[in-house]
Amino acid sequence: MFILLGIFVGLLAAVPLGPVNVFVVSQALKRDFFHGLLAALTAAALDTVFCFVALAGFFQIKLNLPPYATSVLKVVAAVIILLLSGKLIHDSRTFSIPRDGDKMPSAAPKPILGVLLLYVTNPTLYMFWVAVAGAVTGHHLVQFGAWTAVAFAAAVGAGSMLWYLSLVRFVSRRQGRIKPETFRKILFHLGLALAAFAIYTLGTVFI
Repeated sequence: MFILLGIFVGLLAAVPLGPVNVFVVSQALKRDFFHGLLAALTAAALDTVFCFVALAGFFQIKLNLPPYATSVLKVVAAVIILLLSGKLIHDSRTFSIPRDGDKMPSAAPKPILGVLLLYVTNPTLYMFWVAVAGAVTGHHLVQFGAWTAVAFAAAVGAGSMLWYLSLVRFVSRRQGRIKPETFRKILFHLGLALAAFAIYTLGTVFI
């Protein structure tokens, strides 16, 4: 069950419009599918690593927290997830695929280094993984254990890779005929899913 949850979390991590998504698209548009694929693989690998680090950190500190700390973690996680939900829903109204003449992120000429720099300089991603770790451990959706953390993080990477591969393939094949409506619908419904999970997380504090 937590493997499916990990794949879903990976999708939620990858889909929101941001510098990493734009850079991945730009590599497929301005170069070719291979460069877009390299950027996509890098982004998915970083999602896996950051998820594991956040989860392993919570496994360590949660053992020494007072009883009320779980409720505090749930509240913090719910607020962060709700903010990210709002960003997703907002992005669903303004999303557009970068065209060949648009200004693209120029963090680095190489796709791997470019994604790495864009990822580590984005504070929203750190908040997201802290929120994920707090939510899944607070709800006991992921049990304590190194191998459990590895399996969940790997599932997250698989979900993230699923999105990036689909995005790169779609952009590479239909560069001149892309319609953003499909992406807007995906963003909107994932935003609603995040909002629902945030409300559920917050509700469990009082139940």
